[in-house]
Amino acid sequence: MKKLKKLNSAQVRRMYLKFFEEHGHKIMPSASLIPVNDPTLLWINSGVATMKKYFDGKVVPENPRMTSSQKSIRTNDIENVGKTARHHTMFEMLGNFSVGDYFKNEVIPWAWELLTSDKWFGFDPERLYITYYPKDHDAYNKWREVGVAKDHLIPDEDNFWDIGQGPSGPDTEIFYDRGQEFNNLSEDDPENYPGGENERYLEIWNIVFSQFNHTPEDTYEPLPHKNIDTGMGLERVVSIFENAPTNFETDLFMPLIKQTEKFSGTKKYGQNKEDDIQFKIIADHIRTITFAIGDGALPSNVGRGYVIRRLLRRAVVAGKKLGIDKPFLAKMVPTVGEIMKDYYPDVLENADYIASVIKSEEDRFSATLNGGLNLLNNVIANAKHDGTNEIDGRTAFKLYDTYGFPIELTKEYASDEGLTVDEKGFQAAMTEQQNRARNARDMDNGMGVQTDLWTDFKEDSKYVGYTDLTVDNAKVIGLAHDGKQADEAQPGDKNVEVIFDVTPFYAEMGGQVADTGDIIDNYGKKVGRVVDVQHAPNQQNLHRVELTAPLKKGARYKLVVDRIRHLKIEKNHTATHLLDQALRNVLGGHTQQAGSLVEEHYLRFDFNHFGQVTAKDLKAVEKMVNEQIWKEIPVKTVETDIDSAKEMGAIALFSDKYGDKVRVVKIGDYNTEFCGGDHVKNTNELGLFKIVSEGGVGAGIRRIEAVTSSDAFKFLQTHDDLLNQVATDLKVAQLKEVPHQVETLQSELKQAQKQSEALQSKIAAQQANNVFDNVQKTNQGSLIVAEVKVAGMGQLRQLADSWRAKQLSDVLVLGTANDGKANLLVAVSDDKVKAGLKAGDLIKSIAPAINGGGGGRPNMAQAGGKNPAGIQDALKQAVDYLNK
Repeated sequence: MKKLKKLNSAQVRRMYLKFFEEHGHKIMPSASLIPVNDPTLLWINSGVATMKKYFDGKVVPENPRMTSSQKSIRTNDIENVGKTARHHTMFEMLGNFSVGDYFKNEVIPWAWELLTSDKWFGFDPERLYITYYPKDHDAYNKWREVGVAKDHLIPDEDNFWDIGQGPSGPDTEIFYDRGQEFNNLSEDDPENYPGGENERYLEIWNIVFSQFNHTPEDTYEPLPHKNIDTGMGLERVVSIFENAPTNFETDLFMPLIKQTEKFSGTKKYGQNKEDDIQFKIIADHIRTITFAIGDGALPSNVGRGYVIRRLLRRAVVAGKKLGIDKPFLAKMVPTVGEIMKDYYPDVLENADYIASVIKSEEDRFSATLNGGLNLLNNVIANAKHDGTNEIDGRTAFKLYDTYGFPIELTKEYASDEGLTVDEKGFQAAMTEQQNRARNARDMDNGMGVQTDLWTDFKEDSKYVGYTDLTVDNAKVIGLAHDGKQADEAQPGDKNVEVIFDVTPFYAEMGGQVADTGDIIDNYGKKVGRVVDVQHAPNQQNLHRVELTAPLKKGARYKLVVDRIRHLKIEKNHTATHLLDQALRNVLGGHTQQAGSLVEEHYLRFDFNHFGQVTAKDLKAVEKMVNEQIWKEIPVKTVETDIDSAKEMGAIALFSDKYGDKVRVVKIGDYNTEFCGGDHVKNTNELGLFKIVSEGGVGAGIRRIEAVTSSDAFKFLQTHDDLLNQVATDLKVAQLKEVPHQVETLQSELKQAQKQSEALQSKIAAQQANNVFDNVQKTNQGSLIVAEVKVAGMGQLRQLADSWRAKQLSDVLVLGTANDGKANLLVAVSDDKVKAGLKAGDLIKSIAPAINGGGGGRPNMAQAGGKNPAGIQDALKQAVDYLNK
């Protein structure tokens, strides 16, 4: 037997990437967990998820061979975390990808080389087993060629990768035999084989041969370009090298488990199965939470934020089971950073911010958790009192969904009290919620059907819009309409797309909208209108055109950008850079751009920020931007390599992707950013910057909308006109007198309201003298019941206070009508409350008469409704209720 190497997680990751780099692959960075321009995904959930645009042909990669170690999140079966050996909510997927370059003949020998060569992983070939699709004879033969024994090759019908429409094809999976000591099944168990559900044979790598398009018609057509997509779970492979029973006993998790032991003080990992589950939940969840927040997601009640909140609450509850009663998760962030710093140094760099978010959420949940415990104790008491001895499923689900109580915890508390839990009812409520979540989001996680309309078009097209907004002699080098290449297009043709050898039209990118303008022939006649510009798969500017005359491939035309519109967009784009920097300076370096839109008449800027943006901060940001405008700072652009740009301190904006050469926009010493967009030559061209609105648009995402130049002037002019109108209405001579006059009017209004309330109280007191005289007897005590004319519920309560002070009857029922609405009030004496009569029960009984509902304390309850005509009926029902 070949001796196993000792490699830690950082070494395994780097060895994998280095191997494929030496085989011509470009190492792609691990992308943010938050998908960019992909509404089908809640999280990046695999390595290939970041490659979809390449595989479906929308973009041609700079290098068709790519490799990555991609952080990924999957929480579809969160309940399994801690209970299985290898289930995680966040994991790293090592992968190598070919976009139309190499195929089975290359990838299979490379896989075998990486796994078995002493230079690389050096696994014993006898330990490796391969499953393959039975009809994929090419894969079988290739595995035999590289030296895999026949009895280590296993056909399996499940080896066909297909997730619906888009690329699909056979795959081959590689398993590592951990040895008989890991065997958890009997020898004759049908699952005891490589590919079965067992602990001995560990799946470590899946290689997908994407060679078919699964079409909307449910047929499988050959792809224009065959691809390779592989995935190797880092955590699994590390568990082999470190000879760990599960993924959790590796260097990726053990430091977190050891830290949790210290927090617990009494519990130790490996001594109790149930405790071990809690240790694993905490170690897994804190990794996921840390990385998710580090990438810009924040706790909330929806989408990604809900996932973070749920994970954090599960971890806190797990901590309580281990005897940890104080907030502890925030203290684990630096440990996560230390474990992952070899490939993810940004976690340690942002550790303070990440920890502050987690600490805030932990503190908030402490109160929520106590509320859940109070609810659970009440539910247990009621179940005992009612004799049901069971906690109903929907209540158990409420504890889970609202308070973060796993069903296991509710069962544990119930069992201690001799009760059971309606688990079927819980699962029914859980299924309802899952269905709602599914229906609320497009669940198509697949890639689009691959198209080759422009994929193979590689002629050069030059963008000159940075300096020229008109091109006199642009040649049509590419033309298509109705989804097909063509030599000519006519007015009325649909989806006309044109590529010119040179163009002044900007293609939409980085938040900046595309240019529009005209196409003119040699005779000065307008041929068509450019209405949109996007990037073709090979990055040429692809013009969407509406024609008014024929347009021919090979012909030359004059291209004219809408100049005024373009210049306005330039101003707003430069303003986003000024704003981005101002937000960092005022709010803190943790703020990151989360999206932007640079239009003709305004700009929109989304950014990550935990908490509100105060009016003071917003004013400071606006002032800072305008100061840069009035300083008349030159705006310079430089094209350089990425490393040089980073040395310049350039900030990489969230939505942009960069090649070997990058464009850097430098605004004096104030701001330096990567950017391929159009900008002014000097900040003074912006004239003025004005924030129009600011608010939250999602979990931890704030949005600022602003205007510049003439649009800023128009905005201020409109507000000036409104202020002058207010001054006229208030009859003040100067605008500066407006605030004082408004303050005077507010004071007079408050005084008038006090006088009105005093008069209403006198009226109520007068009515009370008449109402309280009419006491009637019922089977449950004396009763005063009446409809009164007062201002609303506040004065009904005043009457009730007077009634209670004078002890005029056992029960008081009042109703009043105002502005088409009805109010009811029920008050019960303390003696009658002790006897079992509750105001809340009575109000719920009579409220339907006014088309309303209500509730309250046992001694006082109230209800509101929209049917004043039903008040008399409600009062009559109250008498009947008390005469039962």
